[in-house]
Amino acid sequence: MIVIGIILSFISLGFLCWLLFALAVQALPVFVGLAAGLAAYHSGSGEFGAFLVGLIAGALTLAAGQIAVAAFRSPVIRTAITLVFAVPAAMAGYHAALGLAQLGVPAELWQQAFALIGAVTVGATAWARLALSIPPDMGSSDAAGASSAFPAAPCGQGQLRSRFIMSPVG
Repeated sequence: MIVIGIILSFISLGFLCWLLFALAVQALPVFVGLAAGLAAYHSGSGEFGAFLVGLIAGALTLAAGQIAVAAFRSPVIRTAITLVFAVPAAMAGYHAALGLAQLGVPAELWQQAFALIGAVTVGATAWARLALSIPPDMGSSDAAGASSAFPAAPCGQGQLRSRFIMSPVG
């Protein structure tokens, strides 16, 4: 029975680590949503109104960040936007790793070392997920500088013609 408990503990620990990495990008929207919801609640909107305000604020923060990363092609601006999302994720990773380290490591120095490793790992993962989700501009543009979302693929005349000619059924 103890062996089953140990195995299930490792499985649950692995699940929590996966959850931390999967939800790291949402650390800033969750923080903004909680702050907006608490502000709405303390201003007298009630529980449902505060929940609705927090949900809308968090969703708008996430959508605005993803749209901004997709809209701007400058690497400096993209890096700045992704860092705004990665820093709260790194802070969440620091505290999660510190909590796990306090469970199994008695030395304070090693707890801090594991927490810093967790912060760097989770922050880098959040940055990579947001920064690498939109590919950079490849340079195909017209004279005005606008690029096409669907570049023309070269195809021979026979290939183009065979796409539109249907063979008779029979």
